[in-house]
Amino acid sequence: MKRLSAFLQLQSSFAFVAGLRQTAAWAVMEKIKVSLVDDIACMKMQEEVLRFTKFDEADAWALGQILRELASRKNLPMVMDIRIGTRPLFYAAMPGTTPENPDWVRRKVNTVMRFHKSSYRVGREYELKGNAFDVSRGLNPIDYANAGGGFPIHITGTGVVGAVTVSGIPQRDDHNFVTEAIANFLKVDFAKIALAQETAE
Repeated sequence: MKRLSAFLQLQSSFAFVAGLRQTAAWAVMEKIKVSLVDDIACMKMQEEVLRFTKFDEADAWALGQILRELASRKNLPMVMDIRIGTRPLFYAAMPGTTPENPDWVRRKVNTVMRFHKSSYRVGREYELKGNAFDVSRGLNPIDYANAGGGFPIHITGTGVVGAVTVSGIPQRDDHNFVTEAIANFLKVDFAKIALAQETAE
């Protein structure tokens, strides 16, 4: 009887610990879900605010200079690309970049132009829905990337005509970098529209 009692107590302890682990896992998942929802809402707002009244070659050059100066000041190994449709208007590569960075840019541009959304928002939306971003949905990873760094050039009254895209640092930082540069160009207070900082678990 003593052995049976001890066994039952042990079993109860295991169940209690398992319950705690499930509760902790659920709490983490809920936190991640809330973070995704918040990010998506913020990026939707960014895409509303960071729109252009016009965008031509001179604007591309001016924005490109902001991108390059920001990368230089922060000493970041960035590739920067601005294009209208398939027509490149600005390109620059900083020290420390590799041939892989322009390929990331190409795939992020494709994502922006397909969805007319920032590439990071596309990735966060797919993650929230639990959908695969792959050939099963007509999205070959060779040609599309749902990583941060691509942002639509949206002209008010016209729509999305191109993309401003960067690659070189972690994807959330890529997104923050490109939106900060566009905000500077449009004279928007970036601090008011920036994504929240990620917190360690």
